[in-house]
Amino acid sequence: MAASRPSEDQEWVTSRIESWVETYKKSMLTPVVLNVVSAHGPAGVADIARHIAASTGWQLTERGLYRTLKRLEDSGLLASIGVDAPRTGAKRKELSLTPLGAAFLDGVRAHLVELSTAEATPELPET
Repeated sequence: MAASRPSEDQEWVTSRIESWVETYKKSMLTPVVLNVVSAHGPAGVADIARHIAASTGWQLTERGLYRTLKRLEDSGLLASIGVDAPRTGAKRKELSLTPLGAAFLDGVRAHLVELSTAEATPELPET
């Protein structure tokens, strides 16, 4: 039995959703990273990546995550310390949320909008 092909409309919707998710990921990565570090910090880069994947399903490139973490550290939202890695003794970076990062995260949380089915179809006033 052959699998049915999606309709043109289904393909269009799927394409638009994928495009929206990629844009959303870029804009939401900062608060997602800060939230992960707030909940699980101090945390190493591998732990942050694992928690992001587990909570969002997003697969991030190592390069993209490192760029984001560096930007957040340079902005004063995250702080890092070097800790000795087990067995090798090499320095590993652990990241923590700074007071500025906590204030920023609180501000983002205060402005998040969650859509529910009821909110998606509001009653309009009669004219």
